[in-house]
Amino acid sequence: MAKKLEKTNAMRILAAAGLPHTLHSYDDSTAVSGVEVAAQLGEDPDHVFKTLVTQGKSGEHYVFMIPVAQELDLKKAAKACGEKSVAMIKSRDLLPTTGYIHGGCSPIGMKKPFPTYCDETCVLFDTIIFSGGRIGTQIEMSFDDLCQLMDVEPVDLVVD
Repeated sequence: MAKKLEKTNAMRILAAAGLPHTLHSYDDSTAVSGVEVAAQLGEDPDHVFKTLVTQGKSGEHYVFMIPVAQELDLKKAAKACGEKSVAMIKSRDLLPTTGYIHGGCSPIGMKKPFPTYCDETCVLFDTIIFSGGRIGTQIEMSFDDLCQLMDVEPVDLVVD
């Protein structure tokens, strides 16, 4: 008998909202980076987004979603959220801040809602793929549907 998949906060929220989405699983023992996750899913790395959490000079937290092979431009990120500067939060602060661990951080279902921005390339795809709230699980859904669930702004965020 197959083991029942334990739902994450992100999965529960999506189910309750009734928004169309697809869950994808991958072998988390061999995929370490986002690019490796994309390869296991047979997807273009530009189509798979990682979720990054930052803290602004003001002390506020911000969430940024960018393609897994790209690097967040901290100056562009700060400009997007109206901060003088932003910095990545420490890995040890991720779980207490978001409720998620490194490698399994979903923009959906964090402990509290944070302003969220997605790289503008997200609009080039019918759907985007991002963490399902745990390592080994990804969610695929349209950016428009994600915007129905939470306030996400598409902006230029990656290093040129």
